Amino acid sequence: MARVLVGVKRVIDYAVKVRVKPDKTGVVTQGVKHSMNPFDEIAVEEAVKLKEKKLASEIIAVSVGPTQSQEVIRTALAMGADRGVHVEVSAAEYDLLQPVHVSKILAKLALDEKADLVILGKQAIDDDANQTAQMTAAVLDWPQGTFCNKVEKTDAGLTVVREIDGGLETIKTKMPAVLSADLRLNTPRYATLPNIMKAKKKPLKKVTPKDLGVDTTPRIEIISVEDPPVRQAGAAVADVDALVAKLKDGGHI
Repeated sequence: MARVLVGVKRVIDYAVKVRVKPDKTGVVTQGVKHSMNPFDEIAVEEAVKLKEKKLASEIIAVSVGPTQSQEVIRTALAMGADRGVHVEVSAAEYDLLQPVHVSKILAKLALDEKADLVILGKQAIDDDANQTAQMTAAVLDWPQGTFCNKVEKTDAGLTVVREIDGGLETIKTKMPAVLSADLRLNTPRYATLPNIMKAKKKPLKKVTPKDLGVDTTPRIEIISVEDPPVRQAGAAVADVDALVAKLKDGGHI
């Protein structure tokens, strides 16, 4: 049976209106509700389903971030993960942490934990990078199945149905492998109160990128973070001629 490593990220809750800081160095996170990245919830659910089918022996939930990241690890444990690993970085480091850093961390943990499968959300809803799963597979030199709509275990490995622009694509891949979960892969379960209480007793190991031999030196500098421009109000016109004249005056035609 496979050992599954699942990545979980703490992000600003999807229902919260994001506000830019007055100094434009980032977005306001203090006093703002956070939760597990929705695509990561789907990744955890898929790992739990594999375990329920006796196809996975153990699920390890991993999060990279400041101390508060342990919240989403505990949520994953309450959903059915067996143990957690918190790769702690300071809040200042976290702001400049990129998928290239996280992928190296996940790859090292996958090897250390002897994982057979790495399942990640296809992207995080804060930076929308959609890079971590692909980079992790590249670092490990493992096959990858991205944007998963359906995953089936076979004797030879995995059959993965992927969501693509033109519809669905079915691929076969050997294990070990890296998968990224898309929206329609499953519907994540809610963590029940008894399982939330049990999760508090499950093991959670804390390490640093340095312990794993990963250099997290920033590769970018944030120059400015700004709100999108406010959309201008529309205007009613009397007829087609007036519309054409309006478009000409605005330099649109």
